[in-house]
Amino acid sequence: MTNRWLLKSEPDVYSYDDLVKDGETLWTGVRNNTAALNMKKMQVGDEGFFYHSNIGKEVVAICRISKLAAPDPTDETGRWVAVTIEPVRKLPRPVTLAEMKAEPKLEGFELIRQSRLSVVPVRDAEWAQILAMAG
Repeated sequence: MTNRWLLKSEPDVYSYDDLVKDGETLWTGVRNNTAALNMKKMQVGDEGFFYHSNIGKEVVAICRISKLAAPDPTDETGRWVAVTIEPVRKLPRPVTLAEMKAEPKLEGFELIRQSRLSVVPVRDAEWAQILAMAG
């Protein structure tokens, strides 16, 4: 079974365009237990929405997990993990947080319920709805 995810990044720190330029990246720096548990559940081939946080607050693209969770090299405690992701494609148009909050079909979406989490699961119906909203 393929799972789907949403991964947040501040675009002034690391944007989807940076991911395209790099070809893949190690997704480091996640320091929240729930988000880290989500990363440990990721499988190679799982897809995720790439979300620009703080600036824009919008889903801009789709990425794919290319390597399983492994120790995060930016963590000196050995407690946290990182996954490797690769770009898939930009969405036809970004879907903003405001649009998602206004959509009744996304009422239970983890991004909205637990807005501080940097990595959240995306259910099939939520995935389809956001893709439809993106055109």
